[in-house]
Amino acid sequence: MALEIERKFLIDINKLEKLENGYVIKQAYIQTKDNTTVRVRVKGDEAFLTIKGESVGASRAEYEYSIPVVDANEMLDTLCAKPIVDKTRYLVKDKKNTWEIDIFHKENDGLIVAEVEIESEDEKVELPDWIVKEVTGEVRYYNSNLLEYPYSQWT
Repeated sequence: MALEIERKFLIDINKLEKLENGYVIKQAYIQTKDNTTVRVRVKGDEAFLTIKGESVGASRAEYEYSIPVVDANEMLDTLCAKPIVDKTRYLVKDKKNTWEIDIFHKENDGLIVAEVEIESEDEKVELPDWIVKEVTGEVRYYNSNLLEYPYSQWT
């Protein structure tokens, strides 16, 4: 089974050096009946269909497949729940880890998170000084949750 293990954090963007070479990601979800998610994502000139199982701690089953961009855009328009999650992703190397910094737009403007994928749940991660708070497992920060409860509506 393919397994994704990642931790998610809020960051202080002002402590980071200038972010460069970001790429736009547009993604949305096809509704399911249980705690699985089916995500359609367009990332630059690539597209993916991803099926994820229920999160248990920082881990969950994940299966990802490349699909034609034209198909992905049709799915985003016709099959996926709205709104679409729109963000710019930057990859930041820090010591042995590569961090994915996501700056959200539109309904989620103002939300900035960093994720790091790890090999095991008990792997020690040396946190950069720009990390503010861990939010791994907090459902409101799941991209799939941001559709129904966008950051702009949080109090």
